[in-house]
Amino acid sequence: MQLTDIKTLGQLKKNGYSPKNIQEELRTNLIDKLQSNTTVFEGIIGYEDTVIPDIERAILSGHSINLLGLRGQAKTRIARMMVNLLDEYIPYISGSEINDDPFNPISAFGRQTLAEMGDNTEISWLHRNERYIEKLATPDVSVADLIGDLDPVKAINQKLSYSDEKAIHFGLIPRSNRCIFVINELPDLQARIQVALFNILQEGDIQIRGFKLRLPLNIQFIFTANPEDYTNRGSIVTPLKDRIGSQIITHYPKDIETAGSITRQEAKLKPAQKQIVSISPILERTIEHIVAEARTSEFVDAKSGVSARLSISAYEMLVSAAERRTLISGDKDTFVRISDLSSVIPAITGKVEMVYEGEMEGPLKVAQNLIGKAIKNSFAENCPPLEKFKKKGNDSTNPYKHIMNWFDDGKHLDLSVNASNNDYEKTLNSIVALREFADVHFSKYNSDEQLLLMELVLFGLSENSKLSKTAIDKHITFKDLLGSMFTGFSDNNA
Repeated sequence: MQLTDIKTLGQLKKNGYSPKNIQEELRTNLIDKLQSNTTVFEGIIGYEDTVIPDIERAILSGHSINLLGLRGQAKTRIARMMVNLLDEYIPYISGSEINDDPFNPISAFGRQTLAEMGDNTEISWLHRNERYIEKLATPDVSVADLIGDLDPVKAINQKLSYSDEKAIHFGLIPRSNRCIFVINELPDLQARIQVALFNILQEGDIQIRGFKLRLPLNIQFIFTANPEDYTNRGSIVTPLKDRIGSQIITHYPKDIETAGSITRQEAKLKPAQKQIVSISPILERTIEHIVAEARTSEFVDAKSGVSARLSISAYEMLVSAAERRTLISGDKDTFVRISDLSSVIPAITGKVEMVYEGEMEGPLKVAQNLIGKAIKNSFAENCPPLEKFKKKGNDSTNPYKHIMNWFDDGKHLDLSVNASNNDYEKTLNSIVALREFADVHFSKYNSDEQLLLMELVLFGLSENSKLSKTAIDKHITFKDLLGSMFTGFSDNNA
């Protein structure tokens, strides 16, 4: 007989079932996973030596947990994954609103049912996926929402006294008995509502409208909070912070490689996109450079943070830009180009909070600035060092002198954003010096990546103020910097 085939308390006793509270469940199952070297939080990258050990220690201690960190640091995801540490099924008294343990009911309904039915008490089974309740803290949340309140309609319909426990309508927290209950953005909860949590966290019971009611609830509380909230929107009242067992600080990825792994894992690419679009590790790192630059930018509010969702959205937009180009050009497949980076601007502008200086610059200009700095970093990582050179680029130590000389002769390169693969290759190869440069310095790369790096050279020289770059509509034009300055001057005086 399977456990879930058991229908009465008597059968449950004969089976030898031993009830546990939720903290014991989490602890026991965590111990089993640690002893068997099983990954506890699958898919959580970058926290292996920091956040996850802290969470495991808190679970072993039976603590309530507050996950404190900026946006996009996987706080809610971690909370949801704790469900995997619960037993697959637990029994409860059939019809109970608060999942009464048949061995130790705490509600009036549960106690009465057990007293009347004894071992014939009917039981139902609750799967662990149903034992996770999440509430976003908003200013309109009331004590009645969380704890409960007197229900006059129930009292009248059932002819109950208003002092009868059965006249109470239970809120979210009592209904989460024997479950994991998560409150996201805890500081947004009004202080008077936070006060209502004191007894639940310290004593495990609730009070409703002065009733002499004790409900020793068994709940695993997890809270999430953003440090910004402590000053901007609200705060966690000190007595409540004191009652939370462990406060665990989350963080952003500590290196580009870890950030890239998270982005690749979380990006939701369509099967059709994966078939026709390839993206080089060079551009994957460039995306992460955009995020890294945003987190240190003087125009972006560091207290607000820059979510990992920025890089995920940028990755998806970048692939979609390449896919759109194939639809326009008629190519069967393609790879993401440096010129596609302009398509990620919408992923940046909606996900960064500007300081005053950033607002003055404007979100579009800030986004372009971040992309430019990221390209400059990628150029430094993948191309020969850019040495200081003379005005006409004749310094023998400058590896880019022949490319610069091509532009010095008054020539320019017009690169179409929607160019087909053949046109893209033809355009870049039209600069013989650039092609020869690639043959020497990028010989270890395949043909597609060589073209990508040739494009990176042009963009990198532009970001280092060695070439002029102008983007108009669907075209990007590269010119000699000094010549374009004189052209602009003569145009202004015409």
